[in-house]
Amino acid sequence: MGIIELENMEFHAFHGHFKEEQVVGNTFKVDVKIKTECTKPAITDDLDDALDYQHVYRIVKHEMMEPSALLEHVVKRILDAMYNAFPEIISMRVKLSKMNPPLGGQTDRVSVTMER
Repeated sequence: MGIIELENMEFHAFHGHFKEEQVVGNTFKVDVKIKTECTKPAITDDLDDALDYQHVYRIVKHEMMEPSALLEHVVKRILDAMYNAFPEIISMRVKLSKMNPPLGGQTDRVSVTMER
């Protein structure tokens, strides 16, 4: 068993409830934590036996480019796409953070984390 993590992936995207967010966009950061079997690729040193984390990145990027009003919706889409692409996933956690959200005061980020 092993854990693969892609941390602090950064995207400029257009998620948000307010019209301004959908036009101007914002910076978002994504962390993905995947629990999967790593014994075989650790022995064979063959990418065909491993969960391809370059493919993981491409999936996250694709979902981040599709605008949504809610972060929860984006996170669910990422989870769904990942489980569809990689049936070998045992469990997964996705954290999506909106940097400097428009809350009417200084806030570093707001985040939504979901696990399956």
